[in-house]
Amino acid sequence: MRGLAVDANGKLSVPQLSMPAYGPCQALVKTLSCGVCNGTDGKLIHGTFKNMHDYPMLLGHEGVGRVVEVGRNVTKYKVGDVVLLPFLYAPQDGYFSGWGAYAEYAVVGDEGAFARAGQGAGTPGYDEGCWAQSIVRPDDAVDAAGAAMVITFREVLSAMRRFGFKPNENLVVFGAGPVGLCFTRFAKLLGMGPVVTVDIFDEKTAQAARLGADITINSKKQEAEAEIRRIFPNGADNIVDAVGVNDLLNQAMRLVKYNGKICGYGISAKLDMQLDWSGGPYNWTLQFVQFPSKYEEYQAHSQVMAWINAGVLHPADYISDVIPFAQITAAFDLAEKRLPGTKKIVIAYE
Repeated sequence: MRGLAVDANGKLSVPQLSMPAYGPCQALVKTLSCGVCNGTDGKLIHGTFKNMHDYPMLLGHEGVGRVVEVGRNVTKYKVGDVVLLPFLYAPQDGYFSGWGAYAEYAVVGDEGAFARAGQGAGTPGYDEGCWAQSIVRPDDAVDAAGAAMVITFREVLSAMRRFGFKPNENLVVFGAGPVGLCFTRFAKLLGMGPVVTVDIFDEKTAQAARLGADITINSKKQEAEAEIRRIFPNGADNIVDAVGVNDLLNQAMRLVKYNGKICGYGISAKLDMQLDWSGGPYNWTLQFVQFPSKYEEYQAHSQVMAWINAGVLHPADYISDVIPFAQITAAFDLAEKRLPGTKKIVIAYE
């Protein structure tokens, strides 16, 4: 089988790999799709992902696969099931694991089977991620490419729950990439408002408006701070940095209301900053979700799929390109360009 690897110099390659081993509490899946994540894959390529330093590394964490074999203790999965988040857990053929989901085959775990076998934390292949390796049902209104987008949906919804967002609270979202668009749409579905989405491209603010943003601001053409203060004279209830740019947190400090919340989503490439709260209110909260809890993603799955099946959330709205695995390095070249019309890029295997 093949996978996508990166070396310590950021060079991508497509190596031939051995088939992954799997245990009695695991299942082998054939990859159907995998989303390209600028927030994770990009930082691993550039060597800026927090606490991930072992190279060469196999990339990919937004995979979707079809079960082709099951271990003897597995009851959660059957052959033919479509499953989210298959991984390569262990080093493979001299490559370390950066989750490895771009590989043509990977592994999922049955948390119930591990429990029945008396195995838990520390058992190879068992971790919190097993819970999030959810099955996409045949009657779910999503194809393989859309199922890769479901992973981002669950990450964002679980982060919003962790941030404690509430109906009728307002929200400012900095960034209208795939993550920022998710925050925008979910805020409206959860009864938040007004929702203000800020970006530097008209194409992205237009997409945010189509997905429910009450107000959009192009910060290249408008004075974003002045406009947000005009909209929220007493400050915003919640402000999200969906870009991973630390300067936005200082900007948010001047815009948040008394007892409001500033939320940082994802791991910034720069892991320190000078935080200036001189222009902020006396009381405020700064909260980060750098690494979504896989168990909380599992808990978000049913809500995400209910929205999709009800027709109020459409994965295709967040995907700009579906690119075959044979062109995977070209897909990363496209992702690096960060063109205004580029949203989620998904790699397809069939």
